[in-house]
Amino acid sequence: MKTTCRTITEKVAVVTGGAKGIGAEISRLFSHNGYSVAVCYNTSKDSADKLVEELNSVGGKAAAIRADLSSLSGALALRNEVISKFGKISVLINNAGSSEYGLLAQFSEADIMRSVSDNLLSAIYTVKAFYDDFAFGKSGAIINVSSVWGICGASMESVYSAAKAGIIGFTRAVAKELAPCGIRVNAVAPGAIDTDMLSRFTQEEKRNIVSEIPLGRLGVPSDIANAVAFLADERSSYITGQTVNISGGYLI
Repeated sequence: MKTTCRTITEKVAVVTGGAKGIGAEISRLFSHNGYSVAVCYNTSKDSADKLVEELNSVGGKAAAIRADLSSLSGALALRNEVISKFGKISVLINNAGSSEYGLLAQFSEADIMRSVSDNLLSAIYTVKAFYDDFAFGKSGAIINVSSVWGICGASMESVYSAAKAGIIGFTRAVAKELAPCGIRVNAVAPGAIDTDMLSRFTQEEKRNIVSEIPLGRLGVPSDIANAVAFLADERSSYITGQTVNISGGYLI
């Protein structure tokens, strides 16, 4: 469904992992709210291009930017391209990540390193790349996407859980660092959200998951996007260093 864009402001949002699923919905909502949006992707070029075309067709201002966030140099390249295209940054949403499912005993060293890189180091590198822009700009917000498994841990997702727990600790630490500059840093912790990450589960398995959620349904990407938008907004101007659990009551 296409989104009608409001009047463009001078605000710029950078959304890593912004081409699909939760990231795409975040990109749509920020565009609707008047932000220029950098839709960042690594391998999902077609999805990113299609989303940017959708946003721009209704009056938005968006650009697809490829970013390999497995290294600091890749994050710095992203920062340079964002600044070149948009001139500044107002909000950074670290949504890039991947899901590894299986027993720890089955994981290779490469599997472990890839999961930690995708789900933790990518956010650390990206915040470092934009750090001075935020600190010297003295305004803006950073929102990191963790997971409920980063709060309580999940069997068969041990490395993913560890990386997402790292996101929560990283969020708290950077929030303390950047607070004197007026920058707020928060995280969201999604529960079971109906995206491609659940595609490995059968319908019966999904019903079993829903049976454990007090609100009686899977989450949808807009549930997360709405919370991210709130944390980026001045309405949350006295909130920093927090992790918002968005799981339909699964984790209380």
